[in-house]
Formats: sequence, C-alpha cells, structure tokens
Amino acid sequence: MEKLLQIMTLLRDPQHGCPWDLEQTLESLTRYTLEEVYEVVDAVEEGTTESLKDELGDLLFQVVFYARIAEEDGKFAFGDVVDSISGKLLRRHPHVFPAGSIESFGQQQSLNAEEVVVNWEAIKSQERQQKGQAKNSNSSVLADIPKALPALERSLKMQKRAARVGFDWQDSEQVMGKVQEELAELEEAMDREDAKAIHHEVGDLLFAIVNLARHLQVEPENALRESNRRFTRRFHYIEEQLELQDIQPQDAGLEKLDQLWNTAKKKGL
Repeated sequence: MEKLLQIMTLLRDPQHGCPWDLEQTLESLTRYTLEEVYEVVDAVEEGTTESLKDELGDLLFQVVFYARIAEEDGKFAFGDVVDSISGKLLRRHPHVFPAGSIESFGQQQSLNAEEVVVNWEAIKSQERQQKGQAKNSNSSVLADIPKALPALERSLKMQKRAARVGFDWQDSEQVMGKVQEELAELEEAMDREDAKAIHHEVGDLLFAIVNLARHLQVEPENALRESNRRFTRRFHYIEEQLELQDIQPQDAGLEKLDQLWNTAKKKGL
C-alpha cells in the first residue's frame, strides 16, 4: 500500500509527474471510476481470477487518486479514508464488535443473517439522520441515494427505503396488478400518439417492473444483465449461421432471423 501511495504522489509531482495525471480533478475522475467498477463486475461474472485481480487493482488506484487530490487540496488524506471505513464497519457490526472496537471482537451477540440486515439498516438510518442534522439538510429516507447510480439500481434502492416506512405493496400479486395498470396506460398513450405521455408511461412501467422483481426477491440489475448475456449469445449464433450461408443479417429477413433465434434458444444458448 505504501508503494502504491508513493507512486501516486510521484505521478502528481508538479515538476516530474505525468501530465495527464496532473490534469485530473475529483470531477474528471468520476467517468473513469464508473468504468472501473463495471470492469470489476464483468471480471466477476466471467469468473477469471487474473482479470479480477487486475481490475480490483485499477479500482483501488481510483480511490488512491481521489485521496491524493483531496490531500493536495487540504481536505483529507488516504489514511482518513481508511479510518472512516474502519470506524463505519466497527459501528455497524455491534454483534461482532460489541464495544465498537477490534479489542471487543469475540464477544458477539447471537444474531441470524436477517436480524443482522435489520440491525445494519437501523444503524445506517441513524447515521443518515445525524448527517442531515450536521448539514442542516432534510432527513428524508431517500436523501442520500446517489443520483449517479444506474436508474434500475436507484429505483430499487428508493423502493426499499420507502418500504421501510410502510410505503409498499403487501404482496407480488398487488405489484403485478400495478404492472398491468402501467402497461394499459402506456397502450392508451400509444393510441393517442402522445410522445410525452409515452415517455412518462414507459418510465412508470419500468419502475413497476423493478418493484415486482423486488417482491419476487429477484435482483433486477442482475436479471437484466443475464438477459443481455443471453441476447448476446443468441445473436452471435444468428450471425455465425448466416455467415455460413453467406447471408448478411440485414438481408436475411425477420422470419429467418426469428427461426435462427428460436434454434439458439432450443440449444440452450
């Protein structure tokens, strides 16, 4: 870790450092951070250990980069980042660290996994309230959900937060009814050819689908990623079969494309 921190310091050296690294700001780094996060997820899904190791290193470097810029601006240093997460973990695991310290480890209370989650969320809620008071801002249960999250993930987090205060459907059948209601409203907007209403209703339908997935205990982001991978495999099969027949995809026609798609499905692709 010390070696990595030293390399980062040298990369940002005003006289001999890297011009690109010297140009970066907290704001400019965000797009690269998002890329690195997605590359870590890809490596996990592909199951390639070497790739995961490399991508985790890239992500760690992003953290070091932010901390170095913040230190140069006199805000905080990497050590403060470590202290922050360490304190948070000790505070949020009273069943493992009863006194909120490493020394109290081994005196844990008996909690099952579900009780741990409930306890964790209660502590986080208290932390959010304290932050809201410290910043003199609103203490809404939705207040600290990052706006930069992928829309699907942000919808899920918003719904989970709202559910904690009782704003939720009782079961998946009720949510299915809401999905059907939103679909009907979209069809009505399509009949009117109202572009603004169509945009609105598509969003509502997607939000309802996320809600249904939550009630069915399905992670919508993971489910959609898996669907994307299936689509990719099946479409690659279509392209391969058409290439064997010396046919361009745009010349194949929908009927043939659909036949090949169904064949790919039967093959379990």
